[in-house]
Amino acid sequence: MSSSKLYTILLLVSLSLFLHQTCFGDPIYHLCSNSENFTDHSPYETQLKTLVIKLIYKTYSTGFAMSSVGNNVNSKPYGLALCRGDLSASECKTCVSDATKEILSRCPYNKGGIIWYDNCMFKYSDTEFFGTTDDRIKIYMWNSKRASDPTTFNPKTIEFLSGISKKAWVNNPKLYASGEQKLENSDTLYGMAQCTRDLSSYDCNKCLADAINDFPRCCAGQIGGRVVGGSCNFRYELYPFLKQ
Repeated sequence: MSSSKLYTILLLVSLSLFLHQTCFGDPIYHLCSNSENFTDHSPYETQLKTLVIKLIYKTYSTGFAMSSVGNNVNSKPYGLALCRGDLSASECKTCVSDATKEILSRCPYNKGGIIWYDNCMFKYSDTEFFGTTDDRIKIYMWNSKRASDPTTFNPKTIEFLSGISKKAWVNNPKLYASGEQKLENSDTLYGMAQCTRDLSSYDCNKCLADAINDFPRCCAGQIGGRVVGGSCNFRYELYPFLKQ
């Protein structure tokens, strides 16, 4: 999305404060565009509703879809939906359905918006954004509990995330990878990294590298954390959080 469409945001939140929300399927965060609004029964509204239905049914089988609806390039919606790579088709469909319903409720007349859940994300705009890295929007989340030895834990976690990131973008059409690693104190690190599949491998690599570079600002010394953006995200924990 162009810089005029969404406010730039850097959101810092503690995972421990949001566990009661995400466990019940509420979104992590959402953002409405600041571009001009559409009106009831307008062509844009009709096309947006068609786009939503289209993306719900295109996304669940592969975990990703992007599309647009309309013939006028200056007044048609573009949309993208992405599910976390470990989800089943039914779980993906449920999440995208919830996400589209929720963002249209929270941004009722906005021509663009984005919403994140634990299991999926959905964004749309009246300006084409496919293939462009959206790195202006970053959400930092972390577990409030600190590692017993941050000096050792921090570099191990960064190395672990960098390895998973490489698996996500090197010869991987899903641009998603997960993994686990035993630590010296017998704890196990679990993690994942993912990009939206409209990005090239090069852009996915850069997006995830930039996100991991934010580790000191986000999660240094914390036993769990994530950086979530408009085009890529990573997460790590000391407990298994993926479905498979």
